[in-house]
Amino acid sequence: MVKLSNNELSEICDHLGKSRIINIQQIWGGCINHSWRIDCTDYRFFLKKNERDQKLLKFEQHCLNDLNKYSNSQNIIIPKVIDYFEYEQNEYLIMEWLDLNNLNQKKLGAGIAEIHLNSNKTQPNKFGYSIPGFIGTTKQIDGWENNWIDCFIKLRIEPQLLLLKHFALSINLINRINSKIRVYLSDHEPMNCLIHGDLWSGNISTGLNEKGIIFDPSCWWADSEVDIAMTRLFGGFSADFYNEYYKLVKEKDGSHKRSTIYNFYHILNHANMFGGSYINEVKNYIKMILDM
Repeated sequence: MVKLSNNELSEICDHLGKSRIINIQQIWGGCINHSWRIDCTDYRFFLKKNERDQKLLKFEQHCLNDLNKYSNSQNIIIPKVIDYFEYEQNEYLIMEWLDLNNLNQKKLGAGIAEIHLNSNKTQPNKFGYSIPGFIGTTKQIDGWENNWIDCFIKLRIEPQLLLLKHFALSINLINRINSKIRVYLSDHEPMNCLIHGDLWSGNISTGLNEKGIIFDPSCWWADSEVDIAMTRLFGGFSADFYNEYYKLVKEKDGSHKRSTIYNFYHILNHANMFGGSYINEVKNYIKMILDM
């Protein structure tokens, strides 16, 4: 169990504008941050602490605020950021507390579709992101590309391939992979929008009135199919989710095959973070992509 020091608690009270905390409960589940439920006399908060020297929670704050710009609160809830601060070389992110449950995913599907559609209306006409970030604990490069294929390869696939230390990939093989991706995506018209970026079942839930809840984002401006591809990677999304999503965002031919290409990014990242069986998954994905 990780405890917060008296000095930390005093700092938290100052940032909350509260005189005292009446209860603290550590929340388990993530492997990147420590987290707690903080009870004050009139409000309940969710606190995350990160001890790394990289600003993961600063990036999360930016993403949550970005997503909130385009969300429809009738269908989906993005946790509101109360405050972010740094203390003794650690990061702290305070958010509203949300009670989570697992009910039907209809509003979740509609809510994700609306974020994609609403952001698409104000798209920057380029792909990427304005600030550097993280996917898990791996750096996610900032920058912009006018072309979707250039963005996906230069800012996402190539950096992960170059990080892959578990087995060396020749320049020739990397070029073959990139070339195949270019060819396969060349006749696809992407829907440019702000995506959650790490949309797997561990980062979703439902709440009051069965509204969808999403958290732990890793945002960037990308093809909307990148989010939907990841929902299929580890499972946990219901038929209701997809039915409601596709009522608002029309499914395009070839989306399931493009999922393999888009999920290659996450498989590479898992191999870089965890190694193990993901190394073989990288090999399998390379074969699938080259055989397309």
